[in-house]
Amino acid sequence: MNIKTSKLLCAALVLFLLKGVQAAEPATFTLVVEKPDHGSLSFTPAVPMDGKVAAGTSIKVHATAEKGYALDSLFTAVKGMFGRDYTESRTADFTVVADKDKIVSALFLPVQQLSGWHEIQDVVYAKPGVKALKYDVFAPEAAKGLPMVVIIHGGGWRSNTEDIMRGMAREIVRGSRYVAVSIDYRWLSTGDGDSKGNSMADLIDDVFGALAHIQEHAVEYGGDPQSIAVTGDSAGGHLAAVTGTMVDKIGSGGFGKQKDVFEFMPSYLPKGKTAEQVRSSLTSAIRVVAPSYGIFAAASASERVGLQSGADPAVADASWDAAIAPQSHVPAAAQHKIPHYLIRGSIDPLISAKMVQDYATALKAQGQNVKQVEVDGASHAFYDWKPDQQTRDTFAKYCVPYVHDMLSFFDGVFYPGH
Repeated sequence: MNIKTSKLLCAALVLFLLKGVQAAEPATFTLVVEKPDHGSLSFTPAVPMDGKVAAGTSIKVHATAEKGYALDSLFTAVKGMFGRDYTESRTADFTVVADKDKIVSALFLPVQQLSGWHEIQDVVYAKPGVKALKYDVFAPEAAKGLPMVVIIHGGGWRSNTEDIMRGMAREIVRGSRYVAVSIDYRWLSTGDGDSKGNSMADLIDDVFGALAHIQEHAVEYGGDPQSIAVTGDSAGGHLAAVTGTMVDKIGSGGFGKQKDVFEFMPSYLPKGKTAEQVRSSLTSAIRVVAPSYGIFAAASASERVGLQSGADPAVADASWDAAIAPQSHVPAAAQHKIPHYLIRGSIDPLISAKMVQDYATALKAQGQNVKQVEVDGASHAFYDWKPDQQTRDTFAKYCVPYVHDMLSFFDGVFYPGH
């Protein structure tokens, strides 16, 4: 091919590509605005009547509550693994980016339902990957030296944030006996945008990192750094159980880097402290756990769901799965006493009664104190809080009474004799 022919072909290719670009319509996404009750939304720029917005457009949304009401959250919603996935703002201003079809709305609640405590939102405790890891603090007014309840959200280890547990956190602080802290962590695999997939050990590193940060700052929040309870639901139930049974696995030896060595390095270490010092401090501080409808054992053929390490199958074997399974690491009460409050819905389609019973049996065999509760008529994830009415109705029916039953169990540890 001579130079002239080559130039002509290049010119033709450029013209072809330019025509394709000119012919293509600009990509748009649909924003559906659901009018909220007891408040209003304003948009800058305005959302067109048909909701069609050019891809990449940023729209500022402002929420205004009616008199007597306050903002719970300003949110967008998209279709997710378990119904709607929400991205929420706890403040009255939010920027929505048109990068997919979304619903935009807000939830306003009576002021009295959101009073009696103060909140510290979005405390960043670590950033081991793309996502900044955060937690929210809920403290009774004038809190000082109160036991702390750390909450770990569920979502299949692959979805949700700490916001989904705020309803539970608010119930915990209503009695003014506890400070509540709701934490976030990395998601399994690459859902957070990390180029290298996260394993279950990474998530556990995050939970222990959050606990180390919370303990370090407990006094600032009105809490007692040596009086910590941990709870969580579903995936968070598994992670909560880990903090109770496997806190002795915190260390600097790495997870699976050496044969039969599976240790967790907290994503956050207080300045001047080693992993081993954090292990010692958290072992004495975590005094009770309440893993709710979680998975506690490695994958088995007899159950629909089970724990897997999330590590590279080329290097991981069955021992890696057992290394993240609380049921395989229950300590003897004589060495480490860790009471458990276990709860499950009677019609839970994911977590069988046998799964919870097997864990309870393993705990009792080691002399641990266990309370088991089966909630008649409840399904899965009844501790969650989301803006939709169905979730909130489920929360009111099941979460509210059973959170207080859980707190009564905690009282036996932190307030004996009262």
